[in-house]
Amino acid sequence: MTEFPRTTVEGLSLSRMIIGTNWFFGWSHTSAAKDKLIKSTLSTSAKIADIIEVFLNAGVDTLMGLIEHPGMKEAVTEAENRVGRKVIVVSTPGFNPNDDAKAMGEAERTIERSAKLGAAICMPHTSVTDKLHDHRARRIINMDKYCAMIRNYGMVPGLSTHVAESVVYADETGLDVGTYVQIYNAAGFLMPLEVDWVHRIIWSAKHPVMTIKPMAAGRLLPLVGLGFAWGTLRDRDMVTVGTMSPDEAREVIEISLGCLERREDNVELQRTRSKDTVSAKKP
Repeated sequence: MTEFPRTTVEGLSLSRMIIGTNWFFGWSHTSAAKDKLIKSTLSTSAKIADIIEVFLNAGVDTLMGLIEHPGMKEAVTEAENRVGRKVIVVSTPGFNPNDDAKAMGEAERTIERSAKLGAAICMPHTSVTDKLHDHRARRIINMDKYCAMIRNYGMVPGLSTHVAESVVYADETGLDVGTYVQIYNAAGFLMPLEVDWVHRIIWSAKHPVMTIKPMAAGRLLPLVGLGFAWGTLRDRDMVTVGTMSPDEAREVIEISLGCLERREDNVELQRTRSKDTVSAKKP
């Protein structure tokens, strides 16, 4: 492959691998100590741009996350200027999900900021979406209003969610979205349902699905997590991958291409003394 495979959301071409941003911001899902390590490692927007640059050079040009997080827009712009390629931003803003006039005004201003920052797709964050489920009526309260706001600012609406029902309810009610998020990994990490149930929901979804946490926030080896994701998703679906160094970005890209092309990847294995007996004997 000359470039990473692509899919489309409402005619918008996206790379099937999406650059995740949790590891840029220090959200490790592991420990406070790990969060601090990430923040100290990626302490400047230039260091984040170094990682995005690797992805862009491989044709992975789609990024998901809080674009208004301090330094994020600057990192994206720097990487774009280095490579000469635009990043397609999937914004996941958070806001007060109450339905009074003040909260609705805040939501619209937040959505407008995503548009001004260059987002192509806007998906209210799980901290918004998952508070609005009405399980008796099988709907997501007020999400139609937020989707209309997103359309009004020229972006494609989607659902950032950690709840499997979001996809089901959106499709049943004909909610005006072009895509949605689902947590999906072989470990079942942070998944509210068994992996086979989420697998079936993804395959039944009307629109392309952006999966997240394929390596279970570092609990799975990249080959295990990525091999499972690429091997069990539809050709239209996406995998969001977070890394904390340019080398990690190169590894996940090569491992993913190996999985998709059904070949052995060209990634150097980590070595310990205990592996001496299975390593090739030096001449």
